[in-house]
Amino acid sequence: MLSDLWVLMVEQSWALALLKGSVVTIVIGLTGMALGFLVATPLAIMRWRKVVFVSQLVDGYSVLVRGVPGLLVIYLLFFGSIEWVKEITAAFGYQDSADDAYPYIVGVIAIAVISCAYSIEVIRGALQAVPYGLLEAAQSLALPRGVTFMRITFPLALRLALGGINNVWQMTIKDTSLVSVVGLQELMRTAAIGAGITRSPLLFYCIAAALFFCMTAVSQTAFSSAERALDRGFRGR
Repeated sequence: MLSDLWVLMVEQSWALALLKGSVVTIVIGLTGMALGFLVATPLAIMRWRKVVFVSQLVDGYSVLVRGVPGLLVIYLLFFGSIEWVKEITAAFGYQDSADDAYPYIVGVIAIAVISCAYSIEVIRGALQAVPYGLLEAAQSLALPRGVTFMRITFPLALRLALGGINNVWQMTIKDTSLVSVVGLQELMRTAAIGAGITRSPLLFYCIAAALFFCMTAVSQTAFSSAERALDRGFRGR
């Protein structure tokens, strides 16, 4: 049994392939999450401030994306754009490069679109949870609204949002498994290929599950440390 495992993982290099797939998964998750958070922050602020028309559009986007499966979002983005992307890249002579890079680009954008919809709600809820008494105190000191927001409201909101951001990240890192449908060789696709070639599905899917668990466990530890650091000075209040 151990000798067979050694042959599969080391001599046939499946361990290295799975590790490479894990790296792709982490890169897609981090890039997509970062992009989604950067977009979600101003959108959440506009919704929190109830900017006319824009707030309703942001709300509609958030409800729509959260109301459909993530796999459907990926399908719509990929199959809704692949044809005209091929035509444009072929016209400029970059079709081969586009065929290699486009699954990754679509994967990152899809993860960003999904995580952005959830991050909007997390950030908006955190902004609403900032104690109004602190804002009244800032007004009593005649602080400008911009200073009040950047020095009081937003830092406190980020502290309150950290738990929700953790949940979005945990969901995002697992949603990266969905981008395998566009041909991107991340962890789940690598495990599926290995399971098919070696006819050892239980082994490869168990390894994939263990690697995903390690990612989420390390992430949870990092977020817990960040929460403890940000909670300094607030404990007992």
